[in-house]
Amino acid sequence: MGKLTSMLGLLLTHPLEFRTLVQFYLYHETKRDITAQQEHPTSGWDRASMRRCWEFLDLTSRSFAAVIKELEGDLARTICMYYLIMRGLDTIEDDMTIPDEKKQPILRQFHELTVTPGWNFTENGPDEKDRHLLLEYHIIVEEVNRLAPQYKTVILDICQKMENGMADYAHKAATNGTVYLETIADYDLYCHYVAGLVGEGLTRIWSASGKEASFLCDQLELANSMGLLLQKTNIIRDFREDVEERRFFWPREIWAKYGFNEMKDMYEKGDVEHATWIQSGMVLDALRHACDSLDYLRLLKNQSVFVFCAVPVSMAMATLALCFMNPEMFQRNIKIRKAEAAQLIMRSTNTREVALIFREYARKIHHKAKPHDPNFLKISVMCCKIEQWYEQNFPSFVILSERGSTYDSADKRTAVFRAEEKRVAERLAADPRNAPLPQDLFPWELAAYVVGAMLLMLGLSALIVWVMLKFIPQA
Repeated sequence: MGKLTSMLGLLLTHPLEFRTLVQFYLYHETKRDITAQQEHPTSGWDRASMRRCWEFLDLTSRSFAAVIKELEGDLARTICMYYLIMRGLDTIEDDMTIPDEKKQPILRQFHELTVTPGWNFTENGPDEKDRHLLLEYHIIVEEVNRLAPQYKTVILDICQKMENGMADYAHKAATNGTVYLETIADYDLYCHYVAGLVGEGLTRIWSASGKEASFLCDQLELANSMGLLLQKTNIIRDFREDVEERRFFWPREIWAKYGFNEMKDMYEKGDVEHATWIQSGMVLDALRHACDSLDYLRLLKNQSVFVFCAVPVSMAMATLALCFMNPEMFQRNIKIRKAEAAQLIMRSTNTREVALIFREYARKIHHKAKPHDPNFLKISVMCCKIEQWYEQNFPSFVILSERGSTYDSADKRTAVFRAEEKRVAERLAADPRNAPLPQDLFPWELAAYVVGAMLLMLGLSALIVWVMLKFIPQA
């Protein structure tokens, strides 16, 4: 009843969004049903332990659960377990009720505990939202030990790297009472530990599965950059919630120069102008990963893997555009609307469309930018780089259709392209090697060559017969 009332309200207040949601519910079909009988060998749905893992995924991830389930073959089950392991590690790291002397050995041994049969963790605080995952972690352990060796090795390697980074930051927080990231380099390193490494692990799994090219596992810089885009977007969006829970991820290098002593001053002092300048600096820092993310998507060839990666980054760009120059972000946790999210899911099916989404939101950001903002010029340059990436890879004056490609006559680049085509044709025509053979030489010249060759063969044959008769004595 509540959902029906909500949809009726949306119809009256936002009819276009209502139409988008109706289209999504009617036409967006799930690509895979992991509960179907034929999917059991790869999804593991026939095992009670794996069914419980799928339940954990639904409980802990609202955004990733759907796209994970649509991955092909055993990738869905593998990424499900990968996500749950990372979620369990993150739950221990985030729980401030666990003493540091107890947290440190658990974090640094988590990759070993993850494959230790029967292990679980029961000492999370009562308010920790994902504590149920660790209470039944022995189920996760059971399924992790069933993974193919090539996947298990990658996951445990990434887990070990991540746990050490998290343990370092957890110890710093316990020692100093809180964690302030001083520089943008510190910020990048933190995001690398919590998100960039996840991207690297996914990339290595794609290659190990054979569904993506073997060289993809070497593109770790691009994978890390895409992970940083997603993590930084979440950090920007969750500003108020993080500050209230004393998690300070915005680097002091960006916000301290505007006269704020604490991050909470950005909403308590009422200095909206300087707060939005800091906000634009954070968005600017996130946007520097946009083109790397598009480069990464260009390398993917499997459709389910592409959608898995494309949908989150499209939503990240939409979220950055929503947060940019938006004072409401300092007061509450803001999110893109459901209809916009549904539209992005339906559109994020190929690299060209995702690049177009990036360009659209880059233009929105640039439109909202204010000239008196110290970051105005850099924001303009960064938005221009996204435009440039799109035009370099998918020139907008080329119009694709079922009949082939045509060119927009109203675009000046079409005239340039036509002139270049003409120059190339003239150069080819002027090259004597490309000159066409005279038509009047055929077929008479060809016939003359054939007759001459036949006469030569007959002459040689006659000469050989005469020599044999003349000089070879008869028996």
